[in-house]
Amino acid sequence: MRLSVRLLAASALALSLAPPALAQDAATIQRAATIRDAAMSQNIALDYVTQLTTRFGARPAGSKSEQDASAWAADYMRAQGFQNVRIEQFPLVGWERGVESASIVGDHPQNLVVAALGHSPGTNGVIEAEVVRFDSLEALNAAPAGSLAGKIAYVDAGQMVRMQDGSGYGPLSRIRGAGPAAAASKGAVAFLMRSAGSDEHRMPHTGTTRYVEGRVPLPGFALSAPDADQLSRLIGLGAAPRVRLSSTAHTYETVSQNVIGEIRGRTHPDEIIVLGSHMDSWDLGTGAIDDGAGGGITLAAAKAIAESGRRPARTIRVVLYGSEEVAQPTDTGNGGGAYLRNIGTAVEKHIIAGESDFGADRIYALGLPPGAQTSDFARAAATVLYPLGVLPSPRPELHGGVDIGPLAGAGVPVFGLNQDGTRYFDLHHTADDTLDKIDPKQLDQNVAAWAALVWLIADSDVDFRAMRPAAAAAH
Repeated sequence: MRLSVRLLAASALALSLAPPALAQDAATIQRAATIRDAAMSQNIALDYVTQLTTRFGARPAGSKSEQDASAWAADYMRAQGFQNVRIEQFPLVGWERGVESASIVGDHPQNLVVAALGHSPGTNGVIEAEVVRFDSLEALNAAPAGSLAGKIAYVDAGQMVRMQDGSGYGPLSRIRGAGPAAAASKGAVAFLMRSAGSDEHRMPHTGTTRYVEGRVPLPGFALSAPDADQLSRLIGLGAAPRVRLSSTAHTYETVSQNVIGEIRGRTHPDEIIVLGSHMDSWDLGTGAIDDGAGGGITLAAAKAIAESGRRPARTIRVVLYGSEEVAQPTDTGNGGGAYLRNIGTAVEKHIIAGESDFGADRIYALGLPPGAQTSDFARAAATVLYPLGVLPSPRPELHGGVDIGPLAGAGVPVFGLNQDGTRYFDLHHTADDTLDKIDPKQLDQNVAAWAALVWLIADSDVDFRAMRPAAAAAH
């Protein structure tokens, strides 16, 4: 049986079982199901991410390739019928990797495969020093002041735990963010860590580290998993390895930008639904799963609604945010912060926001804002999404993601269409983040889920702010 036939049959069954409270929404639900099924055969998402990654390759934040890709994306939006398409620039400190190398020297000479952490300074020549290993960030923080003077701090917290929801990433990304400053506070001259990834390939995972008082205090590097194992084994054998590090990484002043386009609302155009993703990527791959796919998904979902034969009541605004990946000397929120500052008091008319930034594998759960879990809207969404294999999550969505985080902080409700992240951190921030890793069928399922859910919100008067429990609304 073809998938579209199965979807129609499942949709009909789900509609027949809908509770009586949804009777007044039957037409909206039926149109959502129609949009969902049509979206399963679209090719805009794959076309977008194919062109983006092929034409521009990697798109580091603030680079010419990110700027050129944003100009192209604005033209792409216009060609697809989006309205009010615009580019909004904001200042940024950019970062270039330059040339890097690492090796063990002395009694056990061998090369290491590393990637400098984003916004780390260069080594200003070569750093060669003894390595001191820690099994956690906490252990590094507990080291006596000055105990690492002239040495390289190395944190190996073990392989990332592979989880469908990606929750194994947080403990290692925390090391990446805080590790260099912790190492510097103990007198170290450089910082090494096991890559924040779930794979065992000899490809390091890069990612940004944090600024402290306007600067990243010392050079930081991520080791590929096999090289982290190798270095830890040597230390376990009683060796005191010395490592030689070299990096020409540097920062520079530049600009980044958000690309914005809309499907204008029919009757309430001032009420805004934001669909977010980010344009920038790390420099090692071509940014297909992180996050070219997210841009393709949100653009395609909005276009599927526009092509349904009826414009929604509310405006759907697609935002391709700039510079999501990098830290800055001051916390401006990068693209998400710039967007919030530019809209001013119009934030009160933002109904909800969602972000697609977790690859292109299938969606398995829907998270709604606090208070919406048992609402009529939640039941309508469950009816429409169930044929795609998407189930309601009992946990409310609170934060959304990095790009829409500033909106959430300003009180805008957020939703999450949770993707299967089982393999995401095999590829994330590596040279293996390339177009061939996208499964077109799973990409289509994403678009269908986004289109159906967003239609239900956009052609309704649902008020997620009013559903919030009193305690949640107070924050």
